[in-house]
Amino acid sequence: MLSNTSLPVGPTVPPLDNPAPPRRQEYRGQFVTLTPLDAAADAPELYAASHDDPQREQLWTYMTAGPFADQPAMQHWLESCQASTDPLFFTVNDAANKNETGRRVGIVSFLNIVPSQRRVELGNIWYAPEAQRTKINTESIYLMLCESFDHLQYRRVEWKCDSLNARSRAAALRLGFQFEGIFRQHMIVRGLNRDTAWFAMTDGDWPQVKANLERWLYDKESGLSLAELNRR
Repeated sequence: MLSNTSLPVGPTVPPLDNPAPPRRQEYRGQFVTLTPLDAAADAPELYAASHDDPQREQLWTYMTAGPFADQPAMQHWLESCQASTDPLFFTVNDAANKNETGRRVGIVSFLNIVPSQRRVELGNIWYAPEAQRTKINTESIYLMLCESFDHLQYRRVEWKCDSLNARSRAAALRLGFQFEGIFRQHMIVRGLNRDTAWFAMTDGDWPQVKANLERWLYDKESGLSLAELNRR
């Protein structure tokens, strides 16, 4: 602890007993269920959702892997994802499908997990074209934010993307993240330069963002714009 200093310092952060990483468990909402990635079970539907069509394969443009030559190649990659704890991967299931979990339509993950600093990033996110611009995306992120802020009591959740990825940047703002800047020449991905756009949400932002997300997801109001709610 600092003492007898005339220089400005930040406010005291109350300690948190036993800070923990996100849980590898099922997260269930009204529109989506997030399940721990199971490569063998998930590969057929995830491959079909993201391949054999130019529009589907375009979703890999800003990812570090894919598209894949065939389903076994994708399953091999998914097996490495399943074994990982950081990133911690989940399969996105469309709950409108009435089987046990729903139709598999994408992937999300927690990554750059730093429990001691109560900080995490949401990333490696993709959805099949038919799931994009639906409540599936919004509720997936809502469930992950609830885990981060409400259960884990984290202070900061980050969102990063290629600065050229206009759709991801718009999604971050719509979901309530705040733009923090561009890290120039941050990464080399597939042999290409990547300038990275950084966004974040803090525990101070979360109560209002959570209320906006719940209003947009679950209230019966028509014509609501989540982007406009979060801009306010």
